[in-house]
Amino acid sequence: MRRALCVGIDFYPFGELRGCVNDADRMASLLRKHEDGTPDFDCRSMRATLDGKGDKVGRPELRKAVKELFAQPAEVALLHFSGHGTVNDLDGYLVTQDAAAYDEGLAMSEVLKMANDSKTEEVVIILDCCHAGNLGNPPVVNNARAMLREGMSILTASRGDQVSVEASGAGLFTSLVADALEGGAADVLGDVTAPAIYAFVEGALGAWDQRPLFKSHVSKVLPLRKCKPVVDLAILRELPTIFPVPAEDLPLTPAFEHTCEAKEAVKTAIFCKLQALQRVHLVVPVDAPHMYDAAMQSKACRLTASGRYYWRLAKNNRI
Repeated sequence: MRRALCVGIDFYPFGELRGCVNDADRMASLLRKHEDGTPDFDCRSMRATLDGKGDKVGRPELRKAVKELFAQPAEVALLHFSGHGTVNDLDGYLVTQDAAAYDEGLAMSEVLKMANDSKTEEVVIILDCCHAGNLGNPPVVNNARAMLREGMSILTASRGDQVSVEASGAGLFTSLVADALEGGAADVLGDVTAPAIYAFVEGALGAWDQRPLFKSHVSKVLPLRKCKPVVDLAILRELPTIFPVPAEDLPLTPAFEHTCEAKEAVKTAIFCKLQALQRVHLVVPVDAPHMYDAAMQSKACRLTASGRYYWRLAKNNRI
């Protein structure tokens, strides 16, 4: 069981936003299904729209929804919040519609406590709001260190002292996170994980932009979404058969090339698989510019470092 709560607040009495509901909608749409259409997260959305006809998202409503998200055991519980964020000398806050001075919304320390106390195996919190980086930091009035329980990952749009920006009707950070979930951060197997999402987002933002943060305490990394693998998984599973020893080169001959008169059906079938692996940088020709040249010149090919990694996964029946 995988649960997700996606919160977007555009309508604030004191400062409207324009892209937060769009953020929540796009995240919920992506998280509900893997790329092949199979179910992923059971998503609940809270949408405070500018027309005032959406959900009311005050402190009680948000607190209740977050508590319910983390209350019951699950494989993964994911919280995405897009809206205003603020900080004072006591804490950082996810700003709600009923915010008041020194009662701005749901305190980040309270969110962290609910997540830490959760019986959920893995917790992922994604915040697209100003000062989001304060989540996981100890309150100023508390000298104790803030701790993340095992199995928790936090991705935030900015550091604790930075604002987060909107662009083209969406949060810049959430737009990049969503692009990552759509496949931009997928590995060879098609898996999109929280660390890969952060690497994708961080690489897309320059040194003068808002700087995202990633905080994590995990012993395993679960995919948040599965996209189409860049190479057929059946081919990856054959790696230990094609390369009995991962560190040794595989000799090639003209018999591997289907355009050669000396072609052999078994070898040309293997060569097609080798070319597919070469296109995703798992195999490279040796002493030749292309796989075709390596075959025609009776050279060889070998696994790259990434190729040896997936060889080990296949050898251990993990693909």
